[in-house]
Amino acid sequence: MLGVLIEKALTTPEHYPLTLNAAVNAANQKSNRNPVLSLEEDEVLEAIESLVDRDLVKRVFPGQSRVEKFAHTASGKLGLNSAAVAILAELLLRGPQTVGELRTRARRMAPIESLHQAQEILQQLADNRLCIRLPPESGGRAERFAQTLAPDAHPLDAPPEPTAAPSVRAMAPPAIPPTPALNSRIEALERRVDDLERQLGLKD
Repeated sequence: MLGVLIEKALTTPEHYPLTLNAAVNAANQKSNRNPVLSLEEDEVLEAIESLVDRDLVKRVFPGQSRVEKFAHTASGKLGLNSAAVAILAELLLRGPQTVGELRTRARRMAPIESLHQAQEILQQLADNRLCIRLPPESGGRAERFAQTLAPDAHPLDAPPEPTAAPSVRAMAPPAIPPTPALNSRIEALERRVDDLERQLGLKD
């Protein structure tokens, strides 16, 4: 939920802080999420309460409203600027990613001018024990980074999804049963090929 609140604070400040209902909708949105979730209101409230206990979220009543809303306190609590908070949010929302992926995706929330800047931010997060380095994925070269605030959100020891390779039979086109009409067409085509080869001097 911390990633959700950070994202909405930076991308839609006009609709922030979030009510509980808005937080549920934001947590269950289909874009910029991995995995995509389908949480109930009580689950979201429980997650928010745990963040309140850690002083990472606070309850607010903006404009003397009677409706309780929620705002994150990550910037002040963790000592991070908007770019660092944006990268942390992406790690919370999508799981382990490379520097390039994080820079590209976090730029929708805060300016990150270069890969070098993204690397410096990740080093800052690592120094504060907010993220860790991971080896490249199988077949990849770039190291990845994972957040440590909510380790259960993206278990690092989870087995990869099996991707079964298509069998030769599955890849082959379906056999077409022979019919008299098909046999006639084949014979006609063979005769045309013979005639063309004779005309070109390829066949006696």
